[in-house]
This record gives sequence, C-alpha cells and structure tokens, in this order.
Amino acid sequence: MKLDRTLSIAPMMARTDRHFRYLARLITRRALLYTEMISTGALLRGDAARWLAHNDTEYPLALQLGGCDPQHLARCARLAEAAGFDEVNLNVGCPSDRVQAARFGACLMAEPRLVADCVAAMCGAVTLPVTVKTRIGIDRQDSFEALSRFVATVGAAGCDTFIIHARKAWLRGLSPKGNRDIPPLRYDVVCRLKQEFPTLEIILNGGVTSLDQAHAELVHVDGVMLGREAYQNPFCLAEVDSRFYGASTAPRTRDEVLSEFIAYLEGHLMRGTPLSQIAPHMMGIFHGQKGARLWRGCLSLVGSRRGDLRNIEAARRQLAAINKVTAEEPMGCSSPL
Repeated sequence: MKLDRTLSIAPMMARTDRHFRYLARLITRRALLYTEMISTGALLRGDAARWLAHNDTEYPLALQLGGCDPQHLARCARLAEAAGFDEVNLNVGCPSDRVQAARFGACLMAEPRLVADCVAAMCGAVTLPVTVKTRIGIDRQDSFEALSRFVATVGAAGCDTFIIHARKAWLRGLSPKGNRDIPPLRYDVVCRLKQEFPTLEIILNGGVTSLDQAHAELVHVDGVMLGREAYQNPFCLAEVDSRFYGASTAPRTRDEVLSEFIAYLEGHLMRGTPLSQIAPHMMGIFHGQKGARLWRGCLSLVGSRRGDLRNIEAARRQLAAINKVTAEEPMGCSSPL
C-alpha cells in the first residue's frame, strides 16, 4: 500500500523522539511521523536498539538517516526495515557545522552524484520507499537549474519522493536556527519543481503554521510537512484526520490526550526513564489556552529535576478548573488563539 504523505510532521533534532511521536499520535492517527535525524554512526557503532525503539501506535512512521557512505546507509536502511519502519529518508538539508564536518546534510547538495549513489545503495538493500529531504539550494548554488539537476540525478537512482524545505541554506555564517528563519521562503520554487517533475512526489516543508495554509498549498504540491508549529502547538494537529483524511470520529480533547499520555509517562517512569526526558514534550499542550504559562512553568520545574509527576497532576487540575478542559473541543491551528 502506498504511503500517504499528504500531511507529515518534520524530523526535528531533540524534538521528534519516540515520546513526542507518541503524544502526536494521540492527537492524529493519520499524519506521517518522522524520527529525528539519526546518523549512520549512531546506528552502526552505537546503541541501535535505543535509536530504533518506537511504539507500535506510532505508525505510519519514517526513519531519517544522516550519512554519506552508500554502504553504511544501505546497512542502516536494512536495520530500519527490520525494525518495522514504513520509510527511510536521507537528510540532505541540515546545515550545522557538526553535520558538515561529517560530510552529510545540506552540503551533499553540492554532490548530487554521491547522493544518487547513496539512494541507489539503499533502494537496492530494502523494499521500503527511500526518500530525500533537501533544501532548494546552498550558498551561491541556488539556481532552479541546479536544483533541477540535483532532483533529476537523484530521482534517476530510485528516489520518487522529495521533501523540499523551501529555503536555501547558508553553510557558512548562519547558525542552524538562522537557516530556519533568515533565508526567504520560496514556495514558488517548490511549485515549479512539481511542474518540472510531475511524476515525482513533491512535499513542501518550511514555514507552514496552520492547517488552512497546508490545505491551500496542496493545490500545488503532493503533500505538506509541518515542523516547529506541530511541536510548539501539538493540538494544531487535532483536525488533521478529518480535514485531510476524511475521518468521521471526533478529535480527542486535551484532557483525554493528557490522561493517556500521563499513563504512558508513568509506564516509562517505572522502567527507569527520567521524567525530564519526557515532560518537555508536553510543554505546548495548552498552547493558546488560559493558564498556559502556569503549565509551562510547572513543566520547567520537572525539566530541571526540581519537580515530579505530582506537579504535573496539580497543574492539570488547576488548568481544568480554569478552562473546564473536560468539556472543551480540541483547538486546531486553523482556529484563532
């Protein structure tokens, strides 16, 4: 069955770990989820079981890899397939100095033939779809012609799906944060790419902050990927299943989601997972609601190891009193705050 990428949640370092993905899946059952980028070295020389761990409820789920050695990537793709992932994605978009030093991420846009070799090796190793997440360009190599050559070269190696962050990356002089905000968004470039390659699946990423915006962009591309908005305001996902996938069931309320996530959290605490590893992912649950600052303050205490689960339950009761959470309807990111 073809993987549906109409709406997906971007891979985000130190954000989209298994705990956040579990939370997201409580809110939307259909959006495609991605792991944070995992380097081939972490899988082949580190604790692979830790990086590949996920809950069965997280599907559909894709693994994003960082690397530049075709054989190493092929081995990691086999690990992804064996672990049950639905897709393996190659990161050709991260501009950090550390990633560049290892010769992967956005700097690979300058080496389309190498990226093609990587994709071919991965496609030859697994039956999973192999996809590429990239930028519209790097540094002064940012013409549409250069992007078109990159996509054509990599596409010929077996990649049918490209996730395009609609900003170019500056490899020198801008931090990763700056590269997420400063280069201008060029949705027109992504739309032109879809016109140039109508048989390829083109997914738009970058700067999408509402379901209304995502829905409008689907006129031009095959799918839309949400990034920071989904993490900072996870309940912007509440209407995804009904608006993009035709689901007839009502979205869960914040209180229902929080009840299930606290039960999940308790299970991990019993297995020795520190509360501080999970609690920060809950920070945005009450985004835009009365008492949201109180909630964030409580979780900040937990994150600094000065609080515990009792603090979370106490804050939850306070917010329930403020917002009557058990009776509210979930608020999607297309709703006014």
